[in-house]
Amino acid sequence: MKTLSQLLPDLLHGIENLRLHKLRTLLTMLGMIFGVAAVVSMLSIGAGAQQQMMAFIEQLGVRNLIVEAKEAANYQDLQKVRKISPGLTFRDWRIIKANINGIDQTTPRKRFTPSKMLPKPQRDMPVVYGVGPSYLRIAGLQVVAGRWFDAGESDHAAPLCVLGDGARAGLYGNQEALGQYVKVNEQWFHVIGVVAPQLTMQGSASALPTQDLNNLLYVPLYTAIDRLEDTNSDLKDDIDGIYLQMLPSIDMLSTSEVVRGILNTTHGGARDFSVVAPAELLAEQKRTQRIFEMVMVAIASISLLVGGIGIMNIMLAGILERTREIGVRRAVGARRVDIVRQFLLEAMLISIVGGLIGLVFGFGMSRVIALLAGWSTIVTLASILLAFLVSVTVGLIFGTYPAVKAARLDPAEAIRYE
Repeated sequence: MKTLSQLLPDLLHGIENLRLHKLRTLLTMLGMIFGVAAVVSMLSIGAGAQQQMMAFIEQLGVRNLIVEAKEAANYQDLQKVRKISPGLTFRDWRIIKANINGIDQTTPRKRFTPSKMLPKPQRDMPVVYGVGPSYLRIAGLQVVAGRWFDAGESDHAAPLCVLGDGARAGLYGNQEALGQYVKVNEQWFHVIGVVAPQLTMQGSASALPTQDLNNLLYVPLYTAIDRLEDTNSDLKDDIDGIYLQMLPSIDMLSTSEVVRGILNTTHGGARDFSVVAPAELLAEQKRTQRIFEMVMVAIASISLLVGGIGIMNIMLAGILERTREIGVRRAVGARRVDIVRQFLLEAMLISIVGGLIGLVFGFGMSRVIALLAGWSTIVTLASILLAFLVSVTVGLIFGTYPAVKAARLDPAEAIRYE
């Protein structure tokens, strides 16, 4: 209680002093306000990107391995590659199945981009994915209307399809899609199902080719191969993707290396494929996120550092203005520790109030960024606590020197100071 009784008058005196110099106090706070706002808004961008990326990786399935055929940049490059590699083939798929233990589900994929489609899409042309029935489980798709095709329909190349949410909206708008027919090139397909929306990321972020995973038409694998035209088939891969879902007990990283080794052998070292392991992406994303957050905090903390220097400058200037006041307080019995406490309280008040305003400003900035830039932003409790703690710490550190300098003034000299 004694400590509180000593602290309260100093606190009230500090508030009164800051209130009497409103403009000076506001200008001193600006550095803290912008610094805290920058920390909060930058961390919110990082947290939003992290959540979106993690959701996408989980959607890929951390127990999945995905083999993607690499497209050649031009016809000449493709011809050079074909001299040493046949491309991704069913033979590759069979060799992988025979030599990799612990495969739970697997399917090849054949992808087509139609030249025409009826009904005419209102948006971009949907891409056709020819896959096996197991793709439903591997990709974690949820059928929201109708059903998925079965093994018998796949083996007999049945002319039916399941629509992604974007393809459904582009082809039929608000109309019922289930039971309708879609003409892909010259082949009619019966719509038997619709799947729920999926999260789509840019290829550069996910190590996968850029593809709108909602604007897809899923058809049985052999339906795509047998019924859809494919020009220059001698220069195209038999298949362009292989999906492997492993059992929980399998080490994903070592398995992905074995798959790479098998394909390097069968492709003659052409490196015309990539093996994507979401587990590897997850680990790499976490490492990248930690580095990103450290860099963002370091950049934003520069503003807090500038704010702290501003506090120190203003407090040092205040010492000159209040030299006589300090001398009088020392003359009537105030100790050095009382003077230090007074100036530190004022510095802390500036930091705390500036930090609180900065938190509000940073929260607003994150919402504006999300609205204008279309980025996902998330203000986390950790970012709020970090920004506020740093602002208070900066105020404490940069307020200490002026406080100690004020306490060391000679009372007699201070009273005579004009």
